[in-house]
Parts: sequence; C-alpha cells; structure tokens
Amino acid sequence: MKASIKVAFATSDMKHVDQHFGAAQSFAIYAVDMDHVCMVEASEFGRLDMDGNEDKLAAKIAALDGCVAVYSQAVGASAISQLKAKGVQPVKVSPGAEINDLLESLQDELRQGPSSWLAKAIAATMPVDPARFDEMEAEGWEE
Repeated sequence: MKASIKVAFATSDMKHVDQHFGAAQSFAIYAVDMDHVCMVEASEFGRLDMDGNEDKLAAKIAALDGCVAVYSQAVGASAISQLKAKGVQPVKVSPGAEINDLLESLQDELRQGPSSWLAKAIAATMPVDPARFDEMEAEGWEE
C-alpha cells in the first residue's frame, strides 16, 4: 500500500455513520490510498450518553491517533477544538451515510486532487524533505 491516510467513522454497526462524535459507541478506522481501503481498527466505547461530560472525549480523541479525519453525524464545539488541536478534521455527514460510499468518495478525491483540508492532512503525514530548498539554491535564489 502506498502512503495512506487514516480516517475514522463514528458508527454502531460498522457500516453506517450513525453516531454523534461524543456519544459514539465505536469508531471504524480505515487506511485509505488511491487504490486500496483497509480497515485497521475498530475502537469500542460502549454506550455513552450525550451529557456534555468532557472526560469521555479524551479516550475518543486518543483512539484517533494518526487519523486525519473523523466522520460523524454531529460534533460539539469543544470536541471540534480538541480534534483540530490534534490535527484531526471533523467531518459531519448526513444521517445513515454508508461508510463504503464515504470511502469511495475519499478515494475519488485523492485521485482527482484533494480538497484543502485533505491536502493539508496528507502533507502533515509526509516526512520533511531536507533537500527541499536545494533546487531553489541551485537556481541562485536569494532573500
């Protein structure tokens, strides 16, 4: 598999995005590149109430380590700021959206040229090339 990105889906059945981020019973986590999709993990949390309790967010955000996005039906403001601080883009989808459809559309976007948030996420996963300025220097670039 080429360089891939990891994305998570808030789901109760591993087929649909049918959960609010904070009350999600589980996340289906996939590695995605232009040609392949591979489920890498299913994080289970059990039943949680949407009660505004911030403590439950820490475990969810930790489960998203390495993910560039999390798809859910809704995300609270506090969760959004915590996710963005960890470099995870929250993506709100319509109720009952199918994970397979979302994965296909993500692959199409990778093939056609990613949107701004996805391009940033991909760049953040790439190692920094120490030779990235050599070409400019060879051309006689000056400040």
